[in-house]
Amino acid sequence: MQEPDFPLAHSRIVIVGLGLMGGSMALGLKGKCAALYGVDTDEGTRDLAVSQGIVSRAASDLTSLLPETDVLILSTPVPAILSLLGNLPSLTGKPCIVMDLGSTKRMIVEAMANLPELYDPIGGHPICGKEKLSMANAEAAIYRDAPFILTPLARTSARALSAARSVIEALGAWPLIMEAEEHDRMLAFTSHLPYLLASALVRSVPRRHDLILGPGFKSVSRLAGTPSSMMLGVLETNRDFVRTALREMMEGLSEMESLLNSEDFTKLEAILNETRDKHQVYKI
Repeated sequence: MQEPDFPLAHSRIVIVGLGLMGGSMALGLKGKCAALYGVDTDEGTRDLAVSQGIVSRAASDLTSLLPETDVLILSTPVPAILSLLGNLPSLTGKPCIVMDLGSTKRMIVEAMANLPELYDPIGGHPICGKEKLSMANAEAAIYRDAPFILTPLARTSARALSAARSVIEALGAWPLIMEAEEHDRMLAFTSHLPYLLASALVRSVPRRHDLILGPGFKSVSRLAGTPSSMMLGVLETNRDFVRTALREMMEGLSEMESLLNSEDFTKLEAILNETRDKHQVYKI
């Protein structure tokens, strides 16, 4: 069935969480919808968002804005998203679309499935960002040309899917639909494992080596600068797939260690050339 056109230009959008991703989304949607509101617990963030005209109104909680909401976008750490979804049934509002930007999807989609019928939910996760969080680091260009994963529920309507696509298009990103479990399995390797590897790398380097940290170390360790407050909930809600990714990585490292121990540099070179070719295919 063809999706109905969603009138983004006539819709009132509320973004909960005006940090890096929520703030960047607000910048990207500015002027493209009828009204854009923000919710954030930090007073300074709210003042900045309103004073710079990023949102027309900002509140410390969702209660006052929910009755005016057409599309509700949850852009907080995963545990906070789960808490917000748990609290929605107790709030008074009108029928609206609910979308999230969480970095894991299974538990969020499960919580969305339990929402009352007036909410039309769809899971989402933009594959973009940077390790420096907060509204002060927000920029609309973060979303440009990035994949934006959508994980629809069985109850997700064609209208909600159209709304999500409209938001993604307005941001300059492109949609990719998949199952929540597939998302979590893939992201364990491509996002959550790299964060742990960067953290492990930084831990392994003695402090006195900081005078000779070259560009290789800096690029590989960049993700270690991500606040744990953002990543701990991600690791907790994707623990099983992250453990699988860690095991596979450790097996690869153990093989390289074994080849160094046996001085089998021919085989080690073959492995390094194989991974180099694979990296080129990824076009990173």
